[in-house]
Amino acid sequence: MPNNNTTPAAASDDDTILAALEDLALAAGRAVMAVFHRDFEVERKEDATPVTEADRAAEKIILDGLRQAFPDIPCVAEEESSVGLCPSDPGKTFFLVDPLDGTREFVGRRGDFTVNIALIRNGAPDIGVVYAPVSHRCFTGRPGRAEEIVVSAEHEEVARRAIRVREGRPPLKVVASRSHSNAATECYIRELGNVELVCVGSSLKFCMLAAGEADLYPRFSRTMEWDTAAGDAVLRAAGGSTRTLDGKPLTYGKCRQPDEADYANPSFIAAGAGLG
Repeated sequence: MPNNNTTPAAASDDDTILAALEDLALAAGRAVMAVFHRDFEVERKEDATPVTEADRAAEKIILDGLRQAFPDIPCVAEEESSVGLCPSDPGKTFFLVDPLDGTREFVGRRGDFTVNIALIRNGAPDIGVVYAPVSHRCFTGRPGRAEEIVVSAEHEEVARRAIRVREGRPPLKVVASRSHSNAATECYIRELGNVELVCVGSSLKFCMLAAGEADLYPRFSRTMEWDTAAGDAVLRAAGGSTRTLDGKPLTYGKCRQPDEADYANPSFIAAGAGLG
C-alpha cells in the first residue's frame, strides 16, 4: 500500500528523483525505437537470453544519467550484471535498471516491451518508471501517487493522469507472461475458475493492474529483480500488492541466496484491490 506518512521534505525528494527517472526512461525509449525501426543483430548471453544494441544503448543512457545525478546511489542493471559488473551488496538504497524488458518481444517486432527504472529503499520498490515506447504509455509511481503519462511520437510528455487499482470482481481479468508460461501458472489460473486471460510481455502486466485494467498477475517462472521492480513500484503506489506464495511482500536486494542467483525472485502473485 502507498506510504501515507511521507513528510513534505521526503515527498519533494521523491518528486525530484521521479522526474529524473521519467526523463531518462523517455530518452532510453527514444534510443530503443531508433534500433527497432531498422535491422539489428541479436546476440545470446551466457544464459541464452537475447540481447541487442538497443539494450546496451538504453542502459548506457540510463546509467550515465543516474550516476551523474545521484553519484552516491549504487546501480544494479541487467546488462552490466550479465558481464559481472554488479555490486555484491548494494546496500539499503539502490537503483534497479532493465533497459529493455521484453527483449523477445522487441526481437519479434511486438510492441509490449518496456524501459524499467526503479529506486529500492529498505527492500521495497519505492519509486518506479515503466515506459512502453511503441504505445507511448509511461507509468510512474512513488509513495502516495501513481500516474500514467501520455507520450508523443517524439517521446515527450503530453499529459498525465492519476491511476488506481480496481476492486477485483468476477470474472477476474488475469494477465500472464507471453513468453514464460508454465504448468504451475496454468494450473493456478484454472483453479481461479471463470476468468478473462490476457497474455502480455514485459512489466506492462504490473501497469495494467495499477491502471485498473486487470486484477491478477501470477508468476511461477523465474524473474530477476530488474524485471519486476519498476512495475511493482507503480502497482504498490496505485494501491496494489506483490506477494510471494507465503503471503509476504516481494523484497529486493536479495544477494547471497543459498539456492538461487543474486537478485533472482521467487514465485509471486501481483494483485489489485481486495485480492492481495
